[in-house]
Amino acid sequence: MAEISIPRVAVTQAQAGAASAQSLIEIESLSLFYGATKALKNISVTLGERVVTAFIGPSGCGKSTLLRCLNRMNDLIDNVRIEGSCKIGGHDIYSPDVDVIELRKRVGMVFQKSNPFPKSIYENVAYGLRLHGVKAKSDLDTAVEKSLRQSALWDEVKDRLHTSALGLSGGQQQRLCIARAIAIRPEIILMDEPASALDPIATARIEELILELKKDFTIVIVTHNMQQAARISDYTAFFYIGELIEFDTTGKIFTNPSKKQTEDYVTGRFG
Repeated sequence: MAEISIPRVAVTQAQAGAASAQSLIEIESLSLFYGATKALKNISVTLGERVVTAFIGPSGCGKSTLLRCLNRMNDLIDNVRIEGSCKIGGHDIYSPDVDVIELRKRVGMVFQKSNPFPKSIYENVAYGLRLHGVKAKSDLDTAVEKSLRQSALWDEVKDRLHTSALGLSGGQQQRLCIARAIAIRPEIILMDEPASALDPIATARIEELILELKKDFTIVIVTHNMQQAARISDYTAFFYIGELIEFDTTGKIFTNPSKKQTEDYVTGRFG
């Protein structure tokens, strides 16, 4: 297993634990440049399967940039260059022979702002399935219901599946976006501050949902909310100015971090 390189950190219990829990994502010496600007600096970390990993750190530290590396969303930005490797299931996702569409089927994403399509609730969830060739109504019905149940939304919308998704509340729309993401059964779900625009009650529903979903999916979440990271994640990675400062079990990061910089951040001394 690769060590975290800058700044130098010994491989911790978290690295060993993530590996023993079936390592799924292996990032090694990954750097990302926006033109001449180095936004990520030699990141190396291994993330386990079916756990929740939180990326924390102040704004502009690179956590969302790294998250987008995991499904190559940064490919859509001009003048981006990546060095190093990012493997999922042992395969380098930046290899020239990788089908990016297939990668994004395997690695779903939920954004900060809920973005339901201007379609019915049913069609929002069925959209990705139709794109991937599912045509039989019975198969679509089954998959839509399963996804809405898994996203804790079925009971609230089962009687209005064919009404506009735009009529849902903000929290419901975000759960619908999660249902849309899981409908095509990805292995990994990336979440970029999925509850930052929601009220406390809706946020609690999303957090409960994440804890339930990790039984079936590997989840990586970017959050500015320290309490949220402490509540829902198994592992936490702390970033600062493009560097991975520390990665460990969430309990250790928040109660006994190895680096003073981490301690200062999680206790609110800066950030």
